[in-house]
Amino acid sequence: MYFMFNSSKMFFFFILIFSTLISISSNSWLGCWIGLEINLLSFIPLISNSSNLLATEASLKYFLIQSIASINFLFSILINMMMMKNFELNFFIMIMMNSSMLMKMGSAPFHFWFPNIIEGLSWFNSFILMTWQKITPMIILSYYFNKNFIIMIIMFNAIIGAIGGLNQTSLRKIMTFSSINNLSWMLSSIIISENLWIFYLFLYSFMISIMCFFFSMMNMFYINQLFINNMNSLIKINLLVNFMSLGGLPPFLGFLPKWIIINFLIMNKMYLLTFILIMMSLIMLFFYIRITYSAIMFNYIKLKWFKIYIKNNNFILMNIFSFFSLTGMILSTFLYM
Repeated sequence: MYFMFNSSKMFFFFILIFSTLISISSNSWLGCWIGLEINLLSFIPLISNSSNLLATEASLKYFLIQSIASINFLFSILINMMMMKNFELNFFIMIMMNSSMLMKMGSAPFHFWFPNIIEGLSWFNSFILMTWQKITPMIILSYYFNKNFIIMIIMFNAIIGAIGGLNQTSLRKIMTFSSINNLSWMLSSIIISENLWIFYLFLYSFMISIMCFFFSMMNMFYINQLFINNMNSLIKINLLVNFMSLGGLPPFLGFLPKWIIINFLIMNKMYLLTFILIMMSLIMLFFYIRITYSAIMFNYIKLKWFKIYIKNNNFILMNIFSFFSLTGMILSTFLYM
């Protein structure tokens, strides 16, 4: 966390947190919009970096996309205030509001900006964009949504998240498409219960934080670095465990929230949606296994002299995180006893 020693970055980071609290505790649409704007203006200084052209380009793209979504949201609020009685217009306003929130969180089919922007960010900023920046739009979306429209969006997210990540070599883009796929599960949970959504978001944030911490610590951005670098076998096993947990494979922690969501969806007779979510999760697991298989099986003899040294504290942290991921299912079974 490079900004811990930079007072201005810390200042904007705290404003980022408070802006989310302003939005989610507001009792008017305009208050929500103001919170979103403060959030946007505090995140841009965090991601912009004068010595990195990609980060500067990412901050400009992010500003433009979020501005378009904000204008759309504000426009729908103003129409809503003027025309309360017209039912057909209310449906149109609802779709507009939902679309602007989906654009803000990088949901399909408004996801095209998301991989491009993440490509220019550090791992810590990527983690914020994939987790914290989704909270406000999701909560605003939960106030006022059209169920059929959201179910269609869930299907889009699941399919695009799974297929989009298949041909990627950049780890940040893989994490992005993984985030888009997980967004389908989050949207499924929010139409069932807000508590279930909080639980899913918490566990997803925990899993994605492990991956971002791991890649940041190893200074890795592309798949080939995983098998070119001569990593310790214990680190490779940690990587496998955490990837499987993120994919939602049953013995690991990541399966628990997905299992609960599947139960609720089947109880509500949403069989097609459940089928699509499960099938797309299998595709996600396929490319996670492909990455970890390459990392474990490939060994570059020429690079035997090259060793990665990791601080002891960081290595202990990684082992603790992996232990939680591995024993998560054993702990979770007690919930159903």
